[in-house]
Amino acid sequence: MPRVLIPLAEGFEELEAVTIIDLLRRAEIEVVTAGLSAGPVTGSRRTVILPDTTLDAELDGDFDLVVLPGGLPGADHLNADPRVHRILQRHHAEGRLTAAICAAPKVLASAGLLDGRSATSYPGALDISAFPKIDLIETPVVVDGQVVTSMGPGTAMDFALKLIELLAGPERRESVESKLLRPS
Repeated sequence: MPRVLIPLAEGFEELEAVTIIDLLRRAEIEVVTAGLSAGPVTGSRRTVILPDTTLDAELDGDFDLVVLPGGLPGADHLNADPRVHRILQRHHAEGRLTAAICAAPKVLASAGLLDGRSATSYPGALDISAFPKIDLIETPVVVDGQVVTSMGPGTAMDFALKLIELLAGPERRESVESKLLRPS
């Protein structure tokens, strides 16, 4: 069974985090949520989530994917944490999937994972003058090699379904998606 790490920082975007957690778990993918510190984490809309563990406890964990929810100031907190960069760079070097949505692709960019790649983000979240090697495109979900990015809360379901497809195959994605009763 694939394992996924989702770091949660104060000010995370609830719609993104909960959608990703929920859909991956529906696909029978093991999801580990990890707070940057111990205890509950409050999202940007004051929703409180109790992570499964702390980031320190998972620094050397074996995961198939590390996915970052966006939101502000959550993405800024993730970006300011050297442990997050270290985990992302290790996974990237090992050829494993890394993913980010909304404002969080700037964490991937700061960690050097988007150089020479196509990516998307919330409009204005990635300053192209600071990251000129990124081919920024306005598409709901972008997959470039082992890196997946998405635009924001409204694309969270498409993003999570793409992650399911990449981790568990198109049949598992279809199985989860068909039960969501999404309009055609």
